[in-house]
Amino acid sequence: MKIAFIGGGNMAAALISGLGRTRPQSGWIRVSEPSEQARQALTAEYGVECHDHARPVVSDAEIIVLAVKPQVMPAVLNELSGLIQAKQLVLSIAAGIPVCAISAALENRPPVVRAMPNTPALIGKGVSGAFAGPGCSARQRELGEVVLRAAGDCVWIEDEALMDVVTAVSGSGPAYFFLLIEALRDAGEALGLPGKIATRLALQTAAGAGAMAVESALDVSELRKRVTSPGGTTQAALEAFAEGGFRELVAEGVQAATRRGRELAQQGDSS
Repeated sequence: MKIAFIGGGNMAAALISGLGRTRPQSGWIRVSEPSEQARQALTAEYGVECHDHARPVVSDAEIIVLAVKPQVMPAVLNELSGLIQAKQLVLSIAAGIPVCAISAALENRPPVVRAMPNTPALIGKGVSGAFAGPGCSARQRELGEVVLRAAGDCVWIEDEALMDVVTAVSGSGPAYFFLLIEALRDAGEALGLPGKIATRLALQTAAGAGAMAVESALDVSELRKRVTSPGGTTQAALEAFAEGGFRELVAEGVQAATRRGRELAQQGDSS
C-alpha cells in the first residue's frame, strides 16, 4: 500500500507512527511538507521520504491523505488538481470541508473519504468518524480504514451532514475532558490539596474512569449509578451539577461546535 501525506503536522505524524507499528512491511509512505524542520523531524523519527512539494509524493500513491488545516485547503487542492488521478483515493482529515468541495476542486474527480480523527491518535488511542463519498469502492473504503485505524478506532457515518456532529463530539471532545480535569484539579486545590496531589488525583481518576467505561459491558449511565450511593458524597456533587445545568451546558457546547463546523463547510463551498 502506497500512501502520500499532504501535510506533516501532528495528526499526520500520529497516522504515520501508527502505520509503522501496525503495517511495517506494507509498502512506503511519502510526505509533502513545506517546513524543512518538519521534514527533517519526520524522516529522523519515522524514516519516511519527504518533499517540499506534492508532485513526487502523489504520482503513484494509492491513497493521498490531506492532512492540512481547513484554511489552506483551497490552495492545496489547487496545487493537486491535475496531479491526482481518478483511480486514486483521497482521504481528507480537515475539519468542515465537505466531500463535494474537495471533489469539485480536483480535475479528475477521484473518490474522497472525509474523516475526523482526534488528538488521542497521537498515543494510538484516537477515534475517527469517516464518510465515504460517491464512487468509493469497497476496497478503497477498506484502505481508508486501514490508515485511520493505525491510530485508534474508526466508525463510518452514512450521512455526511452528521460529520459536523462527529467533529463536535469526538474531534473537539478531548478538550472537554481536559477542561473537566482542570476544573477538578483546581477545585481540589482550592479546598486545600497540594497542587501536585490534586493534579495526580484528577488525572488518574479520568484515566481510570475512561478505561472502565470503554472496557465495561455496562452503559455509562449504569456505571454512574453504581458509584452513586443514595445520600452520599457523589449524589451531593451530581445534584449540584444538575442544579447548575451541567447536561444542558454540555449540549450547548456540542451544538456550538457543530454550528462552527457547518460554517467552515460553507466557507469551503464558497472558496
